[in-house]
Amino acid sequence: MKARRLGPLLIAVGAIVVWLSSRATWVVAASEDDKAGSAANDIIGSAWSLEIMALTLVLVAGAVAGMALRRVGRRVVGIVCALAAAASAWTPVSLLTAGADAERAQKILQGASANENAVDSAQISDWATVVSTEVHSLGPILALIGAAAALFGAVMLARNPGVDKAKASSKYETPAARQAKLEEDLETSSDSGRVMWDALDSDIDPTDMDKK
Repeated sequence: MKARRLGPLLIAVGAIVVWLSSRATWVVAASEDDKAGSAANDIIGSAWSLEIMALTLVLVAGAVAGMALRRVGRRVVGIVCALAAAASAWTPVSLLTAGADAERAQKILQGASANENAVDSAQISDWATVVSTEVHSLGPILALIGAAAALFGAVMLARNPGVDKAKASSKYETPAARQAKLEEDLETSSDSGRVMWDALDSDIDPTDMDKK
C-alpha cells in the first residue's frame, strides 16, 4: 500500500484508539466526605485530559483530508496531524511518569456535573476531599499506542505525500484546443484507431491531414 494511503489510514486508526482510550478509567481517586463517607471515584480519560477529544477530531479530519487533498495539501495535513498526535501523548506520558495529582482530581470530580466530557466519571460534593489517587495504566497506555500510530502515519504522509494524478482532459476544453490536440495526435499517431475516431467525432477529416 502506498504511503499516501497508508499514512491517512494509520492516522484514522490512531484516532480511533485514542478515542477508545478516552472512555476508559485513567485515575481512581479516594475521597472522604463527612456526610457520605469514603468513596472510590473513577475519572475517565476525556475528563482527565480535556484536550484529547479535540485532538482526536483533528486526527479524524486529517485522515479524511489526507486522502482527498492534492500533494501539497497532504503534506501540510501530515505536519498538522503529527503535531496533534504528539500533543495527545503529552498527558498520558505525564500521568504514567509523574502520577495523578490529588488536587487536580478533586477539581475534576467536583466540576464533573458541568463537564460534558466527564459524563461517565463520578462526582463528589464541594466539601469532600480527595485523599489519594491511583493511576489505571491501561487507558493512558492505549492512548499512547493510538498517538504513536497516528504520529507514524502523519510523518509518513508528510515525508511521502505521493504524486498527483495527471489531470484528465476537461470536457470543457475549448473546441480550438481539442482540434489542435487532435491534429497533433494525427501527425504523431495517424495509425491509431482511437485518434481516427476522435478526429471523425470532431468533424476532422483524417485524410486531409494525410495530404498535408
